[in-house]
Amino acid sequence: MNLAGMNLDGLDISILGPACLAGFIVLATHVPLGRQVLERGIIFIDLAIAQIAALGVIAAGFFGVDEHGLGVQVAAAAAALLGAGLLAWTDRKWPQFQEPLIGTLFVLAATGGLLLLANNPQGGEHLKDLLVGQILWVSLPQLVPAAVLSAVLLVVIWLRRASLKGLLFYAVFAAAITASVQLVGVYLVFASLIVPALATVGMSGKRKLATAYAIGGAGYVLGLALSAVFDLPSGALIVWTLAACALAAQPLRMLHRAATGNGRTEDSRAAA
Repeated sequence: MNLAGMNLDGLDISILGPACLAGFIVLATHVPLGRQVLERGIIFIDLAIAQIAALGVIAAGFFGVDEHGLGVQVAAAAAALLGAGLLAWTDRKWPQFQEPLIGTLFVLAATGGLLLLANNPQGGEHLKDLLVGQILWVSLPQLVPAAVLSAVLLVVIWLRRASLKGLLFYAVFAAAITASVQLVGVYLVFASLIVPALATVGMSGKRKLATAYAIGGAGYVLGLALSAVFDLPSGALIVWTLAACALAAQPLRMLHRAATGNGRTEDSRAAA
């Protein structure tokens, strides 16, 4: 069926189902980690680590490693953990310069990837896949190791939520990014971390976490559905639908803040 550019035949659950699951797996760890990133004021660490993981993938291909083999996973994880270790060290050594150092590392990783792909005839397409992702082409077998890793990381985040800092924070962050960047791409990694967390600033407790997950889940489902119907790039469109869902949630956030403020005012009056 085609009506004004719409293609409802694109709503194929066999394709959209695994893609939705991939988004939910990414959000599982990225929502709580996004809150940590905002609290620490290191907003672009996700872009830097994601780009370093992508550089590991590019480097593996440059040296002839099979792009679908375990070697690529090892290369991406090693690169991300190395970058995370470096950032953990700079955070201890020069905490006041951490944000510009993160930006510098991002630029080095991005341009390093360009240099490695310079003589690759398919380099442009490969770089596009790493940035925008190929979420529509993920398969269920691909999601199993990512889901297991996300579950383990969630347990660590939950058990160490009050003391997730230093090298442990950067290691958990690197592991989460390594898994997600190959599923959804660099841009969606950043959006999944920052947009739900930013949309729920000012909220607190379980409601904040639930709202962030709801924004992320709605953004992925809506973006995938619209990309299928209108035949648009999924990764890019999901970034926009995440932002749209975050904006749509703002009236709820303001109502929550008003209610919280009123409650505090009444408590203060009662105490007086």
